[in-house]
Amino acid sequence: MLEKSFGITFFLKSPSKKKVTYRTIYLRVTVDGISKEISTMMRWELDRWNQKNERASGSKEDARSLNYFLDSIVLSITKLRTELHNSGQFTTAQRIIDHIKGKDVSRVMVLEEFQNHNDEMKQLVDTEEFSIGTYKRYVTARSHVEEFIKHRYQREDIEFRELNYTFVTEYEFYLKTVRKCSNNTTLKYIANFKKIVLRAIAKEIITKDPFKLFKPTKTKLDKKPLSTYELDVLENKIFSTKRLTAIRDIFVFQCYTGLAYIDVKQLSYKDIKMEIDGSMWIMSKRQKTKSPTNIPLLKNAIEIMKKYKDDPICKEYNLVLPVKSNQKMNEYLKEIAILCGVVGDLNTHRARRTFGSTITLKNGVPINVVKEMMGHHSVTQTEQYALTTQEMINNEMLKLKQKLDKHDTTVPNTGSISQSLTEEDLRIIKDFELVKSKILKMS
Repeated sequence: MLEKSFGITFFLKSPSKKKVTYRTIYLRVTVDGISKEISTMMRWELDRWNQKNERASGSKEDARSLNYFLDSIVLSITKLRTELHNSGQFTTAQRIIDHIKGKDVSRVMVLEEFQNHNDEMKQLVDTEEFSIGTYKRYVTARSHVEEFIKHRYQREDIEFRELNYTFVTEYEFYLKTVRKCSNNTTLKYIANFKKIVLRAIAKEIITKDPFKLFKPTKTKLDKKPLSTYELDVLENKIFSTKRLTAIRDIFVFQCYTGLAYIDVKQLSYKDIKMEIDGSMWIMSKRQKTKSPTNIPLLKNAIEIMKKYKDDPICKEYNLVLPVKSNQKMNEYLKEIAILCGVVGDLNTHRARRTFGSTITLKNGVPINVVKEMMGHHSVTQTEQYALTTQEMINNEMLKLKQKLDKHDTTVPNTGSISQSLTEEDLRIIKDFELVKSKILKMS
């Protein structure tokens, strides 16, 4: 592939000591505006160097020998460019420098670089820069790419230079058909892989982004929280087994605290703080984002804590609740949903949504306060939990109806309703209609 711009320059690098007569000759390679430099390991006198010609001046044997050496470097670079062009590869400044050093980056393999990334991430898990869950997702993402390469190309690995738009779209199709992944799950795995590709571009292994024309679209999911009625049914349901009772209690605890699965699983009594006024708080950090979460414990959550205070598992590990694996939790929650007649999927994340919407926002807790309790970085994240339910719309409409009925009984009917209401009343109704139209769009 031809470059837009290309340049080679030899120059004498200024030494730290001004009085030094001999200076080191450096090579600068510039490709498409990106420059890289390398020492030729040769030294030459400043007064015998012609910078305009970028060569040693004079006809002495040592000058001719140096110029021949510099010409050989140019010839080697020209040969490499020709080979890269003929094979459809890209020429980069770093690739030329590596070639001069004796390295060859043109054959960097995709899975090899993916593994290097994962190995680095694993080491950063210990420093808490990444969670173990994030690391495991990248391990799974790499295995999917590996299986696709075997499935599509019947090879163990491919070079980065072979990646293109077709590879990306075929990988997307493979995840949706062979792996049976949903659209949103597919896009998550593709995003994991894209990070590795962007890393390769940053390292100048490749220059063209195969994802440039790939425009994914997420499927908008109906992530509704539990309604007040559904939560009440769930809380008061009597199960025949301790297994389902414990899972239900943990789920309800999440509904009243907003803790994610991993956070409630790791919650210990050292995270529970008692304030001067006797109130109890959860003060910890989210495992996913490391952001602080300070949550006042509601009565329902405290009662569940007391219920499992003497549980053998809780006592042994100083945990608040005996939380099982996420897989088991969601498996048992499906069973609970059927027994309680809950519509839609019942999983651990739905409990977090219930806290954000039904428990807090619905009851007038300001969204900026909910943001802090849920450990979000921005209010925009919290707004995704502010799902407007039919129940909330009905409540607001009931308030309006009561206000209109009040005016109907106190103001004589001398004309239209707009005549019987004050300007302030009309403004309130107008504002309400505007809010109503917005929240209906949100829901």
